[in-house]
Amino acid sequence: MITTKNLIKTYKNGDVFTEVLKGIDFEAKAGEFIAITGRSGAGKSTLLYQISLLDEPTSGEVRIEEKDVFKLKLRERISYRLNCFGYVFQDYALLPDLTATENVVLPLLMQEKSSKEAYALAQDTLKMLGLDHRFDSLPSNLSGGEQQRVSVARAIAHKPRILFADEPTANLDNEASMVIMDIFKKLNKEGQTIIMITHEEQYAKVAERIVTVDDGKIVATKNT
Repeated sequence: MITTKNLIKTYKNGDVFTEVLKGIDFEAKAGEFIAITGRSGAGKSTLLYQISLLDEPTSGEVRIEEKDVFKLKLRERISYRLNCFGYVFQDYALLPDLTATENVVLPLLMQEKSSKEAYALAQDTLKMLGLDHRFDSLPSNLSGGEQQRVSVARAIAHKPRILFADEPTANLDNEASMVIMDIFKKLNKEGQTIIMITHEEQYAKVAERIVTVDDGKIVATKNT
């Protein structure tokens, strides 16, 4: 599903160059649930941003479904992100003036689904996540756990080939975190490919495989 070869990412600040990823080789198979873990600043989120096409590496190769994705035109990469990937972020990234349903509907409309289909998909997905009583609620009226479930609903309503999650439990208490992990386990059991960043060992163990990043390199990988 995903393969990287000698992936390097360097950031420039004035005359100072900082190499955050130092030649990473990484592989994820279809249907895998992988947790990428490591200390703060190790490079794990930077790795996620490269393989999810949210950023572009300095050098190296990222192949997704056998495509060298950084040889695609920018418009093709944007379309690929929109239609093939789902994203869950630690800060939820919900639009504050839209209801829970509207937050899920918006990307579906961008995928050129009809309004009727988009609203039906959004509400079916929210209902599946136990939020059928929150269809018309604004994010400000939702708990952190509920906001994250809306974020998950938005990410999975279009049935993405790959779900990327960057520290999805960082702002949640343990109970809400376990709800999110249970949702991920259920989705993975149904065949969803999931790549999750976490610095918390207890949540990393929910995945099938743990990849540890340190100082811009993969230093360990193990099955759970």
